[in-house]
Amino acid sequence: MNKVVVFGGTGFLGRRIVRHLLDHGYAVRAASRHPERGSGLFSADPRLDLVRADIGEDASTREAVQGAVAAVNAVSLYVERGSRTFHSVHVEAAQRLARHARAAGVARLVHVSGIGADSDSPSPYICSRGQGEHVVRAAFPEATIIRPAVMFGPDDAFLTPLAGLLRRFPVFALFGSGGTRLQPAHVDDVGEAITRIIGAPQAQALYEFAGPRIYTYKELLETIGRHLGVRRVLVPVPFAIWQAVAGVAELLPRPPITRNQVALMRIDNLAAPRQPGFDTLGIQPRGLETARAAR
Repeated sequence: MNKVVVFGGTGFLGRRIVRHLLDHGYAVRAASRHPERGSGLFSADPRLDLVRADIGEDASTREAVQGAVAAVNAVSLYVERGSRTFHSVHVEAAQRLARHARAAGVARLVHVSGIGADSDSPSPYICSRGQGEHVVRAAFPEATIIRPAVMFGPDDAFLTPLAGLLRRFPVFALFGSGGTRLQPAHVDDVGEAITRIIGAPQAQALYEFAGPRIYTYKELLETIGRHLGVRRVLVPVPFAIWQAVAGVAELLPRPPITRNQVALMRIDNLAAPRQPGFDTLGIQPRGLETARAAR
């Protein structure tokens, strides 16, 4: 049976990729530093192996890719802690997986990056994403790069916290004037798209996945507010103030905002119009209103 190894297989996107792969009949090796978390995420399935593997280590990465026909790197980092830096995870670890996958004879490698990845960016997070794409290409030239827009779905780290805050506070702070444009994609649509790429006879070198509608940040908050049945006063807050607040927040164990999230909110998060995306794979992405109404 064709086996696919998913690094970060218990994460927000990774576990969706695992489920869609199983639905399509693949055997899956979900590789994670904390595989025990998978016991509460997946139903018992003889085709699923939960294995302990750290993409930051050569030995466990090498072992995890053995016998796999395809590999997916769905590992990401949003807050640096000690030796786990953006460069170590998005660049060094990505290169490590690409190198070992190629040596093991893996036929297809899918590397998850993000819309806006730019190796020339002054933001360490955005820069590391761009550098990661370059080193993966150098180590595994046939790799497919995936750039999702900001993703939403149950337990997401973006819209769910926003909804919680809008429920609690009558006044809500905008990033700048609230004019940054976003094109949210449902995490399950991205998981299905990656599964189809793995099964395709040929794949594009790069895909960008985004939802069917573009919002300004202010419009997005208003849309969530309507869904919740609340109206809030939205107050513009300069990015410089957000940057200072985020710097303090990062001292917390689970920071509600990081400086890199602030940096991402300075730039539009939109798929390039001519870039292969959901439509290339025959997927009609669900919109934010439709998905939330169905929950």
